[in-house]
Amino acid sequence: MKKERLFHVAEYIRLSRDDGDKSESDSIGNQKKLLADYLKGRETLLVYDIYIDDGFSGTNYERPAFRRMIDDIEDGKVNCVIVKDLSRFGRDYIDTGRYLERYFPERNVRFISVTDNIDSFEQAYDMLLPIKNIFNEQYARDISRKIHASVLTKQKAGEFIGAFTSYGYKKSPSDKNRLVIDEYAAGIVRRIFALYNSGYGKLRIAGILNEEGILCPSAYKRTNGEHYRNANHMDSMSYWSYSTIHRILQNEMYLGNMVQGRKYQQMRGKTQTKQPEDWIIIPGTHDAIIDKYTWEKTQDLLNRRTRNLDLTSNPSVLAGFLKCGDCGRALVKKNNASGICYYCGSYVRSGRYACMPHKISYETLEQILLEDLNAILHNVNSLKEIIINQKSKKNSIKPEHGHEKEQILAELNRIRRLKKSIYEDYREELLSKEEFTAYRQDYAFKEELLKNKLESLESRESTRELPNILSIPWVQHILEYREVEHLDREIVTSMLHEIRVYQDNKIKVVYRFRN
Repeated sequence: MKKERLFHVAEYIRLSRDDGDKSESDSIGNQKKLLADYLKGRETLLVYDIYIDDGFSGTNYERPAFRRMIDDIEDGKVNCVIVKDLSRFGRDYIDTGRYLERYFPERNVRFISVTDNIDSFEQAYDMLLPIKNIFNEQYARDISRKIHASVLTKQKAGEFIGAFTSYGYKKSPSDKNRLVIDEYAAGIVRRIFALYNSGYGKLRIAGILNEEGILCPSAYKRTNGEHYRNANHMDSMSYWSYSTIHRILQNEMYLGNMVQGRKYQQMRGKTQTKQPEDWIIIPGTHDAIIDKYTWEKTQDLLNRRTRNLDLTSNPSVLAGFLKCGDCGRALVKKNNASGICYYCGSYVRSGRYACMPHKISYETLEQILLEDLNAILHNVNSLKEIIINQKSKKNSIKPEHGHEKEQILAELNRIRRLKKSIYEDYREELLSKEEFTAYRQDYAFKEELLKNKLESLESRESTRELPNILSIPWVQHILEYREVEHLDREIVTSMLHEIRVYQDNKIKVVYRFRN
């Protein structure tokens, strides 16, 4: 008889908060119990395995346990699938229909949905089945829109919503939406910026960290118990790479700004990357690891697109600063019998029809720059006073910060008034205790966030320009001896903006400072 046929059953269980699943009725434990109760006394249904996808959306079928179940069906190990209800199987009505109406029947696979009273072995599918699938998908779409709106609101409020923090930070133990500094990792980040600004290339920096046995960000996070996997790395990779250093040097999070919303994904669609101008950037949401002076200098160097520079084998400290005065292309270095010389890049690549050689030796450049810098320094009466006064002037004139500060203070006052008003409404019994508690927690969080922003803004105002400049070794040397003895990468990147070399033996030096 047909009903005496034995079936090897796959119990399929799925749960995803993104689909709006209720923690109690749709929990993994509840689904297990319901399926077990259903199978009791049904001797023809033999459980082969239980397949659980916890945390996977029903809007696509690329789920690990689901794929494993399909493989077992293909191998002939399973010929019956049982679920709590259709939404557990999936919320995409097109693919759900394809599986139920074509894939399973073609392979003689029995399908049972307990709470929907569906059993393909007992009777044909209900005519309303496609409509149920459509409702399941529309429900998922509605939940998806609400979640995206909630996420966007949190991002615009400067709350961290990611699963994993940037290397150098960790989630606050008291508030998972707030970042605090991980001192060990932050020290490595500061060292990477220092090495790069000293002239070391990204590959060389990665090599140094690997030689010293310092864990790369993904390995460090896994060591701290985080289930982190870098999609850009192979599973076997546990070392620093060029791309890792590059991402760290470009990560504005280290400046104390919350950068989120870089990617977006529509339901069932592929993840797409947004343009930088569309990212959500909220300044001053957490403590900075890198000061603004160092950050801006680093970004300037990155924008120059200089090739990797290893100062132990490459004495050129001017890479990225030399340009042809006629065609504008960067000068390239060549080692001649007479020493290091620079030539126009257009000339080297394409010959005289593109540009002239513009040849100049490093020795000549160094001599000109040293003489010019020292002449400037000798004509300055009090360098220390100028540095301090300049810093003081820049810190005192910040109209854009003043406006931002006024906005924060106004919002703080508004939140405090609202806190007071909800308490009065609660006393007048206009709000329930649950509503009052929810409002109070929300306003308390917003107040704390605004206070942190205000503190961060005031801190940036006091240290934003030329932080700790008097403690920089070469500045101390200049203040003491009033002379630059030799060029190094630190002096070049801090004092020079550009050097233009012309064919008629003239050069134009553009400094970072004025007057």
